[in-house]
Amino acid sequence: MSLVLSAATPTLALLPQSLDSFLQSIPPVLVYLLAGLVVGVESIGVPVPGEITLVTAALLSAHHELDVSPFWVAFSGAVGAIVGDSIGYGVGHHYGRRLLVVLARRFPKHFSPEIIAFAEHVFHRYGMFAVFFGRFVALLRIFAGPISGVLRMPYHRFLPANALGGITWSFGMAYLVFYLGKAAEAAMKDVAWIGLGIFAAVALIGSTSLRHRIDAMVRAHAAAHPERVKEAAAQLG
Repeated sequence: MSLVLSAATPTLALLPQSLDSFLQSIPPVLVYLLAGLVVGVESIGVPVPGEITLVTAALLSAHHELDVSPFWVAFSGAVGAIVGDSIGYGVGHHYGRRLLVVLARRFPKHFSPEIIAFAEHVFHRYGMFAVFFGRFVALLRIFAGPISGVLRMPYHRFLPANALGGITWSFGMAYLVFYLGKAAEAAMKDVAWIGLGIFAAVALIGSTSLRHRIDAMVRAHAAAHPERVKEAAAQLG
């Protein structure tokens, strides 16, 4: 495969070197800060691509010519998750459902009455387990902190589930991507970035599939409990 690609065009041959040069110019500390910041903002309740940022940072750590550590990528993501969720919890606890009104007006696609009703059902029913496992699901990840605060979950129960979920998710995700990236780099050598790109595409497809499954669960819950949706809509004004 590498012989075919290298013989294709000079442009393809130059692209990996240009990409490497650019990536090597990025200070590793900037990668860590960006990963922690984006994950933290997402955890507060703002729908930004926290997981994608963490995966991208972990992919950078898998490239042997870059000085990016998978440990510090994972550590930064975990800190961002724990701190962000705690901030979201505090804001939700203080402002209650007024926070959901603000988020629904700013991000109507992510905070619709159907989604809020479903999230409240999940976190009210499963409590600490929802906080822990919600870290692994994009839709629930942005709700974990704010909804737990709105529902007045005791912080001494929220924090352990939040911390354990954040650490497990961040370190698990970062090192999974790191070792798969290393394997791809070793197997594909000269076209390592193509292998990493394929892996990223497969991960994106898997994430999209999971999101569609969650969307189906939201619709099913709305159909089974229309009164909860109406209540959520009324609270949002």
